[in-house]
Amino acid sequence: MSRRNRGVMSDQFKYELAKDLGFYDTVQREGWGGIRTKDAGNMVKRAIQIAEQASKQQPPQQPPRY
Repeated sequence: MSRRNRGVMSDQFKYELAKDLGFYDTVQREGWGGIRTKDAGNMVKRAIQIAEQASKQQPPQQPPRY
């Protein structure tokens, strides 16, 4: 499987985002192809925000010592 075909977000995370953003019912009825482009973009933006928040909460990694 190529990297392009492999999903970066887990299905569970995508469903949680869809619920939070209000289009979960559409996904349930029509699948992911039924959502609007705007909704998909908002989902990606929210996922990036969550990832950025998570990275800020982790302590900075030290460079390797040789």
